[in-house]
Amino acid sequence: MYEVETEEIIKAQNKSEEALTNLVEKNSGLVWSIVKRFSGRGHSTEDLYQIGCIGLIKAIQRFDANYNAKLSTYAVPYIIGEIKRFIRDDGPIKVSRSIKELAMKIIELQRENLNKTGKELQINELAKILGIEKENIVVAMDAIRRPESIDEEIYDEVGGETKASRISTNKDETEKTINKICVQELIEELNEDEKQIILLRYYKGKTQSEVAQRLKISQVQVSRIEKKTLLKMRSKIA
Repeated sequence: MYEVETEEIIKAQNKSEEALTNLVEKNSGLVWSIVKRFSGRGHSTEDLYQIGCIGLIKAIQRFDANYNAKLSTYAVPYIIGEIKRFIRDDGPIKVSRSIKELAMKIIELQRENLNKTGKELQINELAKILGIEKENIVVAMDAIRRPESIDEEIYDEVGGETKASRISTNKDETEKTINKICVQELIEELNEDEKQIILLRYYKGKTQSEVAQRLKISQVQVSRIEKKTLLKMRSKIA
């Protein structure tokens, strides 16, 4: 089903810059759709897009055809995670404009190098390319600090002729994918009773009576917990 896409991914993993660039371009709509969800938080959408692309490239490098999933589905948590960490770590700490500009240059260099080699540049390599002291690189990277391994925090689970036409073609599918991932994240935050009820009711298609029998509680209790849980989840999405 995904033979053509998988072939291009394999080429990208084997250091084909053209294949990797094509995949990033084809999935730019996915990145922008996720970026929109983080707009209005004091960060440039262009900056967030660059960060999101780093997550996308890492997803491409780690993708395995045996997952039996589309790249767009697999990449969503990578993109969301990369943006979330950037916002979290950049959060309340105010840094000078010059340091922030240097940090964004580093991000762009890392993205380009990931495109070409599949690896991130070391501090001494960045210092040499930018012609500045290693200490300045460390300060700038600390201002936008992210975990060294993206895998540690996230992923144990898991056309037309123009860009615009390709983006619009996949818009509905993209939104469904993002919504699904966001709901999964909300479910993971629930306590055990809430999680079981939501999974049984909305993923297994069980009636409240069937859920009550399985959990050995009354149907009234199931109804109350379900309503309360749905309200809690909706309040976090709003």
